[in-house]
Amino acid sequence: MPKPPSPLPSQPSARPEGLRQSDRILVIDDDVELCELVAEYLNAEGYSVEAVHDGAHGLERALSNEFALIILDVMLPGLKGFQALRQIRNHSQIPVIMLTAKGDFVDRILGFEIGADDYLPKPFNPRELVVRIQAVLRRTLRNESDVRATAPAPIVVGDMQLDRGSRLVRRDGRDVELTGVEFDLLAALLESAGQVIQREALVKTVLGRDLSPFDRSIDVHVSNLRRKLGPTQEGRERIQAVRAVGYVYTVAAKAKQ
Repeated sequence: MPKPPSPLPSQPSARPEGLRQSDRILVIDDDVELCELVAEYLNAEGYSVEAVHDGAHGLERALSNEFALIILDVMLPGLKGFQALRQIRNHSQIPVIMLTAKGDFVDRILGFEIGADDYLPKPFNPRELVVRIQAVLRRTLRNESDVRATAPAPIVVGDMQLDRGSRLVRRDGRDVELTGVEFDLLAALLESAGQVIQREALVKTVLGRDLSPFDRSIDVHVSNLRRKLGPTQEGRERIQAVRAVGYVYTVAAKAKQ
């Protein structure tokens, strides 16, 4: 990835409100030049960046509770990115953005299943990385505020119950383990059960950013959510795609009356 010929032009920072200038980001990637480029762009946005170039050391630093977010490459020497992500998720819900090979859709699916918050395929525009970071941190801050605030009543649709206070989901009385993004996606769908939600609106609400061309992130999250929830008691697909529009959480005919 070529280094930019000149520094970023002066412009107001789009950092999410509430973030301190001391917020730190950990980059785990063995590409030293890429890490330097990422650090240059993020420093311009007011973030402090630490770079680590192998998986084992990166995991150690990721679990230190010193960072606001982690940027994690899939291909690392020693401990691979997915192995590191699994161990991070065993101990922490710190936001993680994965870096994957361009076009490697399987890596993206696996990363989301393990608990990645977002991904970027290499090579990428550093400005796009800044936007993704801001979106993930904004969503994280929103979720933390929701937990501190008086929790709204649980959402109940058929055999599904979602409690935003405890961030627990139950299907037919049994707990369903979801990632943070999957939880937010299900909450958005259940709140509008029976109504179609446009993909653009889901990306904005759930991922905290605008939908970009060829971005399949929300579709992968929907696919993983479908698999975890399974069909309804009547055998229907819970989340249906509406071609060229978006998605809808289906409800039984009698529930619409």
